[in-house]
Amino acid sequence: MTTIETDDTAGAVPDGEPRRVNLDFSPSGKSARVPAGVTVFDAASWNGIAIDSTCGGHGTCKKCKVQIVKGDVAISRLDIRALTPEQLKDGWRLACIAAASMDLEVEVPPLTTRPKAATVGVGRQVILRPAIQKRHLQMEEPTLHDQRTDIERIRDGIDDLEVTVEASVLSAMSKTLRSAFWDVTAIVVDDALIGVEAGDTTGTSYGIAFDLGTTTVVATLMDITTGTPVAVRSMLNKQQPFGADVISRISATMLDPEGLPRLQELAQATLAELVSEVCEEAGVDPLHVYEVALAGNATMVQLLLGIDPEPLGVAPFILATRNYPGLKARDFGLSIHPEARAVALPALGAYVGGDIIAGALASGMDRDKRLRVFIDVGTNCEIVIADGDRIMATAAPAGPAFEAASIRNGMRAAPGAIETVSIKDSGMEVGVIGDVAPVGLCGSGLVDAVAELVRVGLIDSSGRFASDEHIAANRPDLAQRFVETNGERHFHLATEAETGSDPVVLTQRDIRELQFAKAAISTGWRLLLEEFGVPETDVQQVLLAGSFGTYLSPSSAIRIGLVPKLPVLRIVSAGNVAGEGAKMVLLSLPERHGAESLIDEIHYVELSDRADFNDRFVEELAFPQPK
Repeated sequence: MTTIETDDTAGAVPDGEPRRVNLDFSPSGKSARVPAGVTVFDAASWNGIAIDSTCGGHGTCKKCKVQIVKGDVAISRLDIRALTPEQLKDGWRLACIAAASMDLEVEVPPLTTRPKAATVGVGRQVILRPAIQKRHLQMEEPTLHDQRTDIERIRDGIDDLEVTVEASVLSAMSKTLRSAFWDVTAIVVDDALIGVEAGDTTGTSYGIAFDLGTTTVVATLMDITTGTPVAVRSMLNKQQPFGADVISRISATMLDPEGLPRLQELAQATLAELVSEVCEEAGVDPLHVYEVALAGNATMVQLLLGIDPEPLGVAPFILATRNYPGLKARDFGLSIHPEARAVALPALGAYVGGDIIAGALASGMDRDKRLRVFIDVGTNCEIVIADGDRIMATAAPAGPAFEAASIRNGMRAAPGAIETVSIKDSGMEVGVIGDVAPVGLCGSGLVDAVAELVRVGLIDSSGRFASDEHIAANRPDLAQRFVETNGERHFHLATEAETGSDPVVLTQRDIRELQFAKAAISTGWRLLLEEFGVPETDVQQVLLAGSFGTYLSPSSAIRIGLVPKLPVLRIVSAGNVAGEGAKMVLLSLPERHGAESLIDEIHYVELSDRADFNDRFVEELAFPQPK
């Protein structure tokens, strides 16, 4: 990350908080860019790097030992109990409590055992009980005295299961049995025999968890025998040319008869390309991938399956179905094992889809006794509130501001994007992704920029820039960054001299876009808290989910009123919990049943039919002012 510091000086203003750190892992060669304060264990887990653990990241099993090769991590009392003085001196730490406050190089020991449990989600311990089972069978060859059918022999070999088989499996099965001289491994998913392989292949079993987002799609290749990720890849959803949000894509299917098949083709092509990439990265034969699990919003899932999404976009917003039983991977357009099964997490409603059910599952929203607020920040913002006994959810139309789609110099979080902004005593400092000059502004940078200007009094409660007189009197060092063009005032986050070309600016209209987005979200959680019957002061934790939520500064989110006003440490970046939930249902049948039961447990609150919604929305437009 490139840092640009101005030579400006001014009155005393508290420094902004540190934002991002880079972690390089060996021997995998992978790197991660995460918010400062994230543990090494979480950073590794989010990026597909397996670290041994059986306690769910609570520092009690003492298995997650890693060596800090470069950089420094403070020694905790749990480290002292788990490691020798020599190990501590050599940089060994427990990954689950090792908070990354600076750039680090981390050596991760290889897994030495096959665990019976895996740590996924937000500190969740998941018992490995996948739908995929492989049984090694050494059967007697048929004779005139033993004329049992092929399938009868297999069923006799795995008599603890009531195995079903489809006609499409029989032909290849019979050939393999004879060519392997009746020494085979049976592959069973749930109770269905999907094939047999020659010899003992019980140690080779894979599944893929997908987070099918409107903007970004993530695939994680999982080793089902160990419960660990072996490869993770992401890419932009190939449906992007049809619009940045679900409404645009629904509209595309309504306006063009070829819209739906084209969008289905693009969604399937996105998943297929990711399958190819993760399998190639891990050196895994796609034929050894026996099941996939997918978390996505209702529109994305229906488009993937070729189901008309029009009823989702118009009142009363009706799903085709909440559940998708009996899916196969080929229904998603995937070329893996020909009989591989597929699971799509169920949806609660048109705008609280399987991605949110996955996030609630991975966050343990139905289990934790604390009053917690889960916010998936995006174009459509989903909010869940739970206290371990009750659980409610709603959706709020935040718009594209957080994706920077409607921002003058907005761009995705790519090299050249300003992702952090802080105004210090000495002037302004911006953080830019990559070692390049700034070329635009991504969502987290937008929130930071507005929050900092609010904090130092250069944006008032209504969202307007302060007057020239106020700026000159209070922050003369920043006065030259305010420029008026065609009657509209701009604030230069990066000047022409700093970019080497056009300046990167924050406009008054950009601020309005952010105001509308934050007002929709804050109205949503405030109304949901009222439905729950609890005051804001009772909230004990806020989980920010999704890719944007991972990089959003908690202090900036509090400052603009996006989230409840809590101590910063209680605002937690939950990471890609939709993908984590998909992993959980892939690894554990009990968790799969848990996801299904959430549909009955969650009470959905529709905000659009509330008479007071518009008035409350207007009230939330204002930015809280510093005292």
